Formats: sequence, structure tokens, C-alpha cells
Amino acid sequence: MTIAQAQQQIDQWITTTGVRYFSELTNLGILMEEVGELSRLMVRTYGEQSFKETDKGRDIGDEMADVLWVLLCLANQTGVDLTTALQKNFEKKNIRDAQRHRDNEKLQ
Repeated sequence: MTIAQAQQQIDQWITTTGVRYFSELTNLGILMEEVGELSRLMVRTYGEQSFKETDKGRDIGDEMADVLWVLLCLANQTGVDLTTALQKNFEKKNIRDAQRHRDNEKLQ
């Protein structure tokens, strides 16, 4: 599935099953919640914190997909073509960071 296809499928789902989009600000809050859930699971999986009973059995991929879902909703709501935005972001990084990371002693 491409990013454009994902944006289209989410729009189809929202406008049928989901009834309508939540407001942009509500979705921004939901995005922050989803990022927090992903962060909690990452910290417990790869960091030093131990799992709580409520964290067990949660899937990192599912948490990432929740983040992506809400981000795609926000893109649809604000008229952002994420395929184009990502391509432009690659161009920006290729120009700005062409040597920066190679010259970073911390990455050697």
C-alpha cells in the first residue's frame, strides 16, 4: 500500500464507518496520546522500565499503526499530500544533511 492509498482508504473508512473526522485539534490530541502509548511500550521493551500488567501483550507495530492512522487523518483534514511532503522532506535532508552525519564524531 502506498501512502496515497493509505490516505484514500482512511478517508473512505472515516466517511463511512467512522461517520466523520474528529476536529483537527481533537485529532492532534489523539495523536499525542497515541505517541505516548508507543513511547511507553518502547521504553518498557527497549529501556530499563519494567512492564506493568496493563502493558503486557501490547504490540509495537499496532501502536505505530495507531500513530500513523491519526497522522494520515490529520493530513487528509489539512489537505496535505504526504507522498509529496515526504519527497520534499527527503530533498531537504539530502541537501542539508549530505555531510552533517558523516562528520558527526558521535556516530563514528
